[in-house]
Amino acid sequence: MTPERRQRLTSVLDKRQGDITIVLENVFDPHNISAVMRTADAVGVQELYILNTKIPRHKKWGAKSSSSAAKWLTIHQFDNAEECFTSLRKSYSTILTTHLSSDAVGLHSIDLTKPIALVFGNEHSGVSEEIRALADGNFIIPQVGIIQSLNISVACAVTLYEAFRQKLLAGHYNQRSLDDVRYNELMKEWSMSKKSGDEKI
Repeated sequence: MTPERRQRLTSVLDKRQGDITIVLENVFDPHNISAVMRTADAVGVQELYILNTKIPRHKKWGAKSSSSAAKWLTIHQFDNAEECFTSLRKSYSTILTTHLSSDAVGLHSIDLTKPIALVFGNEHSGVSEEIRALADGNFIIPQVGIIQSLNISVACAVTLYEAFRQKLLAGHYNQRSLDDVRYNELMKEWSMSKKSGDEKI
C-alpha cells in the first residue's frame, strides 16, 4: 500500500463515529439502502443495521447508488427484531424510530452527540408497531408541506447531516472515536480492498 493510500485511509478512519448508527427495517428497494450507505460513509457512520423480518435478506445493493460505499461500512443483517435490538443495546444508549405520533420529538430537539441508533422503516408502511414498542421513542423531521413524508434515503440524509452538524460543533471529528482494536481491524480490512473507478483512495 502506498503512503498516499495509507494517509487517506487514516484520515477517514480518524473521523469514523462509533456512537451513532442507522437501522433500516424491511426496506425493500436496494437502491434506497445503497443511497443510505453513501450518506453514512459521507458523514463517518461506520455501522449499519439492516433488519428484514418480512422480506428476504438482501444479497446485493444497488452499486450505482452506493458508489461502492458498502465495502467501507460494517453491515449487520438480522431477521429477528429482538436479536437486532439486543445487539444495538450493547453500543447505543438510545434507540429512536421515525414515526409521526403525538409523542414524537422534532429532529432538531434530539441530542445526536450521545450514543444513538436511529430506525427508518419500510417505504410504504414505515416503522412497524413491533419495532416502535422495542424503541425508546419516536422522532420526526419537521415539515410544512402537504405530504408529511420524505423518501427514506432523503429522510436518512437529512437526519445524518443534522447529526453531522451537532457532532462537528461538539468536536467529535477532531478526535478518534473508534477504539484501537476496532480501528486496527478496519485499517487491515480496508487495506485489502481494491479501488474502483469512483474512489480517490
